[in-house]
Amino acid sequence: MNTIVYFEIQSSNPEREAEFYRTIFNWKIEKDEAMPIKYYRIETDGICGAILSRPAPVAPMSGTNAFTCSLQVSDFEETAKNILSNGGAVALPKFAVSKKCWQGYFLDPDQNVFGIFEVDENAD
Repeated sequence: MNTIVYFEIQSSNPEREAEFYRTIFNWKIEKDEAMPIKYYRIETDGICGAILSRPAPVAPMSGTNAFTCSLQVSDFEETAKNILSNGGAVALPKFAVSKKCWQGYFLDPDQNVFGIFEVDENAD
């Protein structure tokens, strides 16, 4: 118990975010027509989730008010480059988690924060 088994990404433009995450992480994403809102189901190599219509506007210039997820990647630099070339932005630049990994945080095109990390026992 107490294991994360599902996640949701809110978006003002779910189609755009579906394409962004599909491109960056190769997730399988399909629209669920049975839902009363725009809802795109996500299948990953791990847990599953969804992208859904944001129910209310995001306040401008506010801090992160979320449960932020980080994704393990095999190549931090290549993934970061792919994020930036597909409309993402850096939220917190790459940093070392000593003797564990390289971590960084990004914004998707709708300003949702997510992290990526590359395991590296020599990170410092």
